[in-house]
Amino acid sequence: MSVFQQIEPKHYVFETNYFFAIYDRFPVSLGHLLIISKDLKKDYFSLDEKEKNDLNTAIESGKGEIEKQFSPSGYNIGMNCGEDAGQTVMHFHCHIIPRYKGDTKNPRGGIRHCIQGKGYY
Repeated sequence: MSVFQQIEPKHYVFETNYFFAIYDRFPVSLGHLLIISKDLKKDYFSLDEKEKNDLNTAIESGKGEIEKQFSPSGYNIGMNCGEDAGQTVMHFHCHIIPRYKGDTKNPRGGIRHCIQGKGYY
């Protein structure tokens, strides 16, 4: 059983047909949300077309929830697909990470920094 399947609905920030969202227990930034598949799916590539369409709805809902409480100036949206990509929980989840002006010295390159030295071009 996935650790995500043990989360009680009372902890959901919101839910859609195929996903629910929670605030990340180890946030990268204030308001960091996780969108998690209700059914056990390994990663994004395991989702069917209905789930992928609903994921877009969930991402937009997540952005709306974050903006109710916080005032980010940008976002990173990320999915780790596979152990070599950094996935540690083999249950689909999408990170919505709010970004704030000044939260890093130089944000240029964004997620390109996941591999050291590749973010600057």
